[in-house]
Amino acid sequence: MPASNASIDYAAFLHAHVLSQPHSVMRYDQAGETLWVKRAGALNPSWRYRVLGALAKAFKMPVLSPVPNPGGKVAVATEVRRLQDFAARGLRAPEVLAVSEDGFVMRHLGAPGERTPSLSDEMEEAIARGANAVLAHWKQGLQAISKVHKAGTTLSQAFARNLVRCPDGVIGYIDFEDDPTAHLPLPVCQVRDALCYAHSTAWMLERAGALPEARKHWRAWVQTLSPEARQVLHASIARLAWAQRLPMDRKLGRDGQRIRMAFELLRADL
Repeated sequence: MPASNASIDYAAFLHAHVLSQPHSVMRYDQAGETLWVKRAGALNPSWRYRVLGALAKAFKMPVLSPVPNPGGKVAVATEVRRLQDFAARGLRAPEVLAVSEDGFVMRHLGAPGERTPSLSDEMEEAIARGANAVLAHWKQGLQAISKVHKAGTTLSQAFARNLVRCPDGVIGYIDFEDDPTAHLPLPVCQVRDALCYAHSTAWMLERAGALPEARKHWRAWVQTLSPEARQVLHASIARLAWAQRLPMDRKLGRDGQRIRMAFELLRADL
């Protein structure tokens, strides 16, 4: 990762932009590097988490238990802490350069001025090239999630859009406004990672004709989880058996179709 640019006073840069920028998250190309300034956003209503908590209890699925993200300055502090924790564990995440109570500035994971593709973008673009191309990206995502778990932690939302490819090919991690490990046992958090990744990628595997082969890799990957996490995952999949009755097409909308495709992947471990 590049060293800090001595020509930039990051604290002053943050102070100059954090409250005046028109959007809560903005990108800046400055003195040969790309920076992101993230400002504290609006507060999130707590009733949403009570509803989700009730649903988790009703379905007896702890992986659905809500992870509070109150938003505002608390979310900023959480994200800064988690980014710094990932860096301390040797995991690739944006470097935090300056912090205030209103927001923070971090360095772009990609090359200055260039796009850093997410695995979601890479997989969707690879569909036209066939099953093997999509599978290659998908398996890299599984490996990146395993790396996080082996480091003793978990992601916030392990969707493919939050896994990004750095210029050197390493998969980096973004979006840490909440901290599941502060509210749920680690095995439950790690299963949340698995389910988020399956939900965000299974539909692309199906479109590329890669789902049958992906099931083999999924089954092997599950064996790398801790016994406690595997137990939580198996119980969660069993509770999701109703998803196999959903239509394969979009009769119930895109969300319904994606849930069905995710179950088609997850059932490989039943």
